[in-house]
Amino acid sequence: MRILLVDNHGPYTINLCRLIATVVGSTPTILTNDDKHWDHIDTNTFDALIISPGPGHPQNPHDLGHTLNLLNHTHLPVLGLGLGHLTIAHLAGAHVDLAPTPRYGHLSHIHHTDHSLFTGLPQHFTAVRHHSLAVHEPLPTTLRATAWAEDNVVMGLEHRNLPRWGLQFHPESVAGEHGTALLTAFCDHIRPRATTPPAASHTTPPPTNPTPTQTVRTLTLPQAIDTEAAFAHLYGNAEHAFWLDSSRPEGPARFSFLGAPTGEILTYRHTERTVHVHHANGTQSQEPGTIFEALDQRLPDPIHSDLPFDFTGGYVGYFGYELKADCGARPHHTATTPDAVWMRCDRFVAVDHHQDRTYLVCTDPGPNTNTWLERTRAALTELKPLPDPPAAAAPLDLAPHLERPHQDYIVDIKECLNHLAQGHSYEICLTNRVRLPDDHSNDLDFYRRMRAASPAPYAALLRLGQLTVLSASPERFLRVDTHRIAESRPIKGTAARLPDPQADARAARELRTGAKTRAENLLVVDLLRNDLGGVCQAGSIEVPAFMYTETHATVHQLISTVRGLLRPEISTLEAVRACFPSGSMTGVPKLETMEIIDRMESTARGVYSGALGYLSRSGACDLSVVIRTAVRADGELTIGAGGAIVLASDPHQEYQEMLLKAAVPAQGR
Repeated sequence: MRILLVDNHGPYTINLCRLIATVVGSTPTILTNDDKHWDHIDTNTFDALIISPGPGHPQNPHDLGHTLNLLNHTHLPVLGLGLGHLTIAHLAGAHVDLAPTPRYGHLSHIHHTDHSLFTGLPQHFTAVRHHSLAVHEPLPTTLRATAWAEDNVVMGLEHRNLPRWGLQFHPESVAGEHGTALLTAFCDHIRPRATTPPAASHTTPPPTNPTPTQTVRTLTLPQAIDTEAAFAHLYGNAEHAFWLDSSRPEGPARFSFLGAPTGEILTYRHTERTVHVHHANGTQSQEPGTIFEALDQRLPDPIHSDLPFDFTGGYVGYFGYELKADCGARPHHTATTPDAVWMRCDRFVAVDHHQDRTYLVCTDPGPNTNTWLERTRAALTELKPLPDPPAAAAPLDLAPHLERPHQDYIVDIKECLNHLAQGHSYEICLTNRVRLPDDHSNDLDFYRRMRAASPAPYAALLRLGQLTVLSASPERFLRVDTHRIAESRPIKGTAARLPDPQADARAARELRTGAKTRAENLLVVDLLRNDLGGVCQAGSIEVPAFMYTETHATVHQLISTVRGLLRPEISTLEAVRACFPSGSMTGVPKLETMEIIDRMESTARGVYSGALGYLSRSGACDLSVVIRTAVRADGELTIGAGGAIVLASDPHQEYQEMLLKAAVPAQGR
């Protein structure tokens, strides 16, 4: 069965594609409504059409592209979802206008006529709605309504004279029910065209070359070292160094890594599309292309080991937010800091906080390997605890130091709400920046104060010459393990900790059950499913943990886990690029919402909102989302903070949440 899926630039088209493939047994052909290849497409070679959801209005031809012409000239069975549903209704003469209440990430109970696509489905099943427009009754005589939500908005319809059906809700959402049954019911109305089965292939696959092996040299210490003292002793005076710090080593955060570059340092700005290479011998060179391409070329042959962690040397560094320009988004702002810095490191210290072990790891086959291992073991064996760092400065009122002050930020939030009401976006991650003069205090003292006040599973200290990144991130952007399982743990939903235990427990419970925070989280979870769906094997995407709370020193967070198995031809860097930047820092739909953000935010985000961590020679990576982070550069301390704006957002509460998040890294002052 051949299905043509017309993509109205919806945020969840890959999720829909995967659902269709599950039902029909083959992947549909996807074309965006403005694809340049439409003139070469013969729709008569397909068995049915599915018109996707997406932003826009059916009365605006620009929003529909070729969809209008397609529907005006086809007699194929058509299933319209979201904007597709509205377009079928509009062409039949129905009145399409603003819904009584816009709904994004909203769960509704659907009642129906037990007819057509809904035959045999239970009444009041759960469906997920993302829409600001609706089909209004009474309908023209050519249409019949088949389903409604509890607010009586039409959720399903069928054409009386043509094989066309519409659904206002999203059957592909992880939180909805009976999506497979609805797609199956639509397929029951399709008469597949007769096709000639393809001839069997007798091509012998080329022989595969065994992966080259390389020795990983290690020494193991029978205890977890004091990482603060180790960093100070080994790398305290290093111009470039890293500490990927599981300072809250519960759950998935188990290991910390400390080291300094042993080879080249790569620096990149997207405006140049040139990678600057600073070699270990002090020379410099340049390479055309993006940082993603440069790193992909440098990590071609995985190194495997029996270590309990996936990092076997490679690169440590960050991707800044403005690299979205190399990931399909339009360029806009230009950061003052590099858009990426990555350090080659093949000698490092790893600490297993769960098993109380320390590993000295060397994948550099140089002549001084044994000397480094023995010297480092001796240094760590003689470690003494550090004295407490100087006391933090008095808590600072951050409001006067905001890039966009209180009233401007409130205006921005209200503008976001207007965009949501008009259907331009489902969710907008609006951010601001605190800018403080850099007091040039010791960066390790700053970081130690911050990690003591707010320990985090994906914390980090990156010392990169004139740039220092100090992070207390609680969020995993993307991990790819040596089995090529890709995992993201998006955070959407934050509540402040309260001193009263009962009130604090109530705040955590309300975070987990509240409609607003659940909508925030659901929108991003489905977006991450869609991003990973583009690079993972069909049927492998799962959500093993959905909307659970984690409690940190200052906040409660609502988290989900999304996971999938990468396709064989997809490299780790290709997966990172496909998912970057994190949907939790953009909103939904990603590309359209980033354009709204660019118009509203007055400066580049820089390192903030990007990703930070390691890219391993084992083929693995583990990257955090750069939030709860301070960046020291050019005589300034910058702290980014923000939050997801949804229809239920209160502007003043969103402003306070932004300040709450900014206060976390400010504790290091």
